[in-house]
Amino acid sequence: MSSNVFVELKTPITGTYKQPTGLFINNEFVEGVDKKTFEVINPATEEVICSIHEATEKDVDIAVAAARKAFEGVWRDVTPQQRGIYLLKLADLLEKNLDLLAAVESLDNGKSITMARGDVGAVVGTIRYYGGWADKIEGKTIDISPDSFHYTRQEPLGVCGQIIPWNFPLLMLAWKVGPALATGNTIIMKTAEQTPLSALVFAQFVKEAGFPPGVLNIISGFGKIAGAAIASHMDIDKVAFTGSTMVGRQIMKAAAESNLKKVTLELGGKSPNIIFNDADIDQAIDWVNFGIYFNHGQTCCAGSRVYVQEGIYDKFVAAFKQRAQQNKVGDPFHDETFQGPQVSQLQYDRIMGYIKAGKEEGATVETGGERHGDKGYFIQPTIFTNVRHDMKIMKEEIFGPVCAVAKFSTEEEVIKLGNDSNYGLAAAVHTKDLNTAIRVSNHLRAGTVWVNTYNALHHQLPFGGYKESGIGRELGEAALANYTQCKSVAIKLN
Repeated sequence: MSSNVFVELKTPITGTYKQPTGLFINNEFVEGVDKKTFEVINPATEEVICSIHEATEKDVDIAVAAARKAFEGVWRDVTPQQRGIYLLKLADLLEKNLDLLAAVESLDNGKSITMARGDVGAVVGTIRYYGGWADKIEGKTIDISPDSFHYTRQEPLGVCGQIIPWNFPLLMLAWKVGPALATGNTIIMKTAEQTPLSALVFAQFVKEAGFPPGVLNIISGFGKIAGAAIASHMDIDKVAFTGSTMVGRQIMKAAAESNLKKVTLELGGKSPNIIFNDADIDQAIDWVNFGIYFNHGQTCCAGSRVYVQEGIYDKFVAAFKQRAQQNKVGDPFHDETFQGPQVSQLQYDRIMGYIKAGKEEGATVETGGERHGDKGYFIQPTIFTNVRHDMKIMKEEIFGPVCAVAKFSTEEEVIKLGNDSNYGLAAAVHTKDLNTAIRVSNHLRAGTVWVNTYNALHHQLPFGGYKESGIGRELGEAALANYTQCKSVAIKLN
């Protein structure tokens, strides 16, 4: 193993640690064929953390070949029970190294160390959950006639390409690899170029857990090169992507124009967060605050459209403004920090562009709307009021700590407003009336609806979108269907 694929780094939590920088292929860290590298930037300081080996189309070919060899060889002979044992051991190793993984996530992504620890805890839960599913993938017997025997098998798809975003690097990795490995597939995973570090640390534990070479390959690279190569590769059987709707369209087109590979997409959102007059206003404000500012607003299901019924609107806006101003923005490694920096200069500029558009279109900035500090990609928690429904800040996904608050009168009106979006990933309803909660939840066209809470995600609960928010479901038993195909077998009896 080359010494060029590791570097010593330091975090305030772990001290010095050994960071892999190579491509993880066949259970080894290797340099890319073209020996290209790219810099990884600390979003809290704007300084270079290290350089990482970049995967090109040639490296994708090598990783796919490794995954294909494993799928048709050693991995095919591994029993479902043993697959589960590998996943459970991996979960144990991740749990043992939770502080290291969380620290690398904070260093790389900029999220607060408290939230990073929560993410890694959820990663452990997801991998452990799918470890339990591995030996429970079952077919059926179907009674058709006495002189024949018919049954079905749920078989793995084969080699799966997976492309994950930068907002939850480890968690999105776990959501993808858990069900894919449990069902017997092999994987080539491409991480986001902004946040490759934690997945490479994760990769070390894949080998330690005993997974055979080639089963899970993790590469770092750019979407237009490595991602495009995965989407169009003729020897990849399925591609799973989490990211923007725009890129999701490109991936779906590439999959169709190549070998018509299976596709699942978890895409953007512009989620409505609805507060009725009878809601517990203090509780609702806490959840609305968490719904938009969690993970710096860089969440596909962020509650960025806040609809408040007219009877409590003024009281709500005043209290929400005060609550948002209490959010601690700053160093991700301080335990009291709630909101760290945006992930990159590009993302910072994009968010500030939306804030500028909101101001120019006549919306009122109740709080925030400016840079926080003079170093790092920090943005103040921002609330807009006096918004129109045709404004950019009400229609387009901002993916930052910015929300717009609008007033509504009736239940029928807010259902129409909530559904007036190309997206349909999530929504929330705050009310003390169970009938209202169920009725409105049933009418909202979103893959997840929360009642008197927000961002209540769990590995047992399916997650995915309606409309332009995606295809297929992550998590829960539902995710297993993304990685299996049904074979029918009919036997004529003598």
